[in-house]
Amino acid sequence: MPARNSRKIYYENGFYHVYNRGVEKRPIFEDQQDISVFLSYLKEYLSYRDDNLLLHKIGSGELTSKEKRDCVNRIQLNNFFNEISLLCYGLMPNHFHFLLRQEQERSMDILMNSLGTRYTMYFNKKYKRVGSLYQGVYKAVEVSSEEYLLYLSKYIHYQTLVINYPSSFEEYLGRRKTDWVNTDIILSYFSKANDANSYEAFVKGVDFEGLSLVKDLVLED
Repeated sequence: MPARNSRKIYYENGFYHVYNRGVEKRPIFEDQQDISVFLSYLKEYLSYRDDNLLLHKIGSGELTSKEKRDCVNRIQLNNFFNEISLLCYGLMPNHFHFLLRQEQERSMDILMNSLGTRYTMYFNKKYKRVGSLYQGVYKAVEVSSEEYLLYLSKYIHYQTLVINYPSSFEEYLGRRKTDWVNTDIILSYFSKANDANSYEAFVKGVDFEGLSLVKDLVLED
């Protein structure tokens, strides 16, 4: 029987909660380097890439052999700048959560397969292991209401605050600017002038009923 939420229905302009965790619930982030590498891969996939500029550099004859290889490798990577908006992310020791919107029907699937394969290769090489890193294929749940959209963002950020793990919450507070994280959609529901109605108050406020709305839909044994 397929794992819960492993079968996906793909829509253009669809919002999704995407997540996965380590096989046998083992850690997928052992140290800060692992976190940095994972986020650097996301940045490469989601940031704007000027292929014409890279091709010009490759043909200019001004690059070292290593610089040329780096440019070639960048061009060969999938790029989702105009295809996927990442609204939120949260990393935990043995799993991760994304809230994203895909513009094209299969963009999310290509991104997640590319990211999963690439990070597994890095992780296995570093820790001298073989085999799967994740507990099956990534899971995805369509976000079908505004309520679910908002509480999902809260759920993702609230979890990481509790154990002080990386997330996009700093972007939502305006303390960090990251071009490949789109905060506009969710922040449009909150006040910038009234602290009581701010996004920060929403995330930090205790609302177990709202959080359980998300948790009951996605978590597995």
